[in-house]
Amino acid sequence: MIERRAIRVEILLVLGVSLGASAIYAILRIIDRLTFVKPLSQQTATLNPSVTPDRPWLDLAYQLAGIGLGVVPALLAVHLLRRTEPPPTIGLDLGRPGFDLGAGAGLAALIGIPGLALVWVSQQLGISAQIVPAALEPVWWAVPVLILAAVQNAVLEEVVMIGYLLTRLRELGWGSWPAIVTSAVVRGSYHLYQGFGAGFAGNLVMGLVFGYFFKRTQRVMPLVVAHSLLDIVAFVGYALLKDHLGFLT
Repeated sequence: MIERRAIRVEILLVLGVSLGASAIYAILRIIDRLTFVKPLSQQTATLNPSVTPDRPWLDLAYQLAGIGLGVVPALLAVHLLRRTEPPPTIGLDLGRPGFDLGAGAGLAALIGIPGLALVWVSQQLGISAQIVPAALEPVWWAVPVLILAAVQNAVLEEVVMIGYLLTRLRELGWGSWPAIVTSAVVRGSYHLYQGFGAGFAGNLVMGLVFGYFFKRTQRVMPLVVAHSLLDIVAFVGYALLKDHLGFLT
């Protein structure tokens, strides 16, 4: 075990180079949105945009670099956990593929189906921006890149916010639910740029459900599967069907 002060510093540093920093920027972004001349419901939050749409080869390089670098904080978190004696187990392995796939698919359905309704209700209430899950140019590599981006998001968020953070907070003596709620609030916060409905509230609930699942199973892999499925459906589905999704705007 490492000393409690070192754990606190480590947590702040890991979050500071990853999703904690994203939360700070998201809070600033929602302040910007709320003080803008347009109502929040008339603003757009774009995920997965093209960087250089006029040069597809360079755009692809940007996308792949972002995906590769985006998973580094998760690798850092796993590295730090493995340096602890004895190293804690977070279930990031392929030892139970059937359970991981089945539980992941079930969690994706549990979160995703109500999530669609929450997106629509949030926009009708004016508490969320219009979310554009994918804005890549229609090039041959768009769908594979969106799938990779979905997996990268899942690995980063579930390893750092669930596997790493809940493990470290437990080592600090936190109770299960205070740790789960803290993780869920941070998760909601770095989605605030999308608004208060599906962005903050939806991801807060997702964090509570995922945190409870991890408490019961000590496996993060089903959460990676679930999150990947949710984002793949959102990103790829929107890219392929955006002309028929007017009901979401």
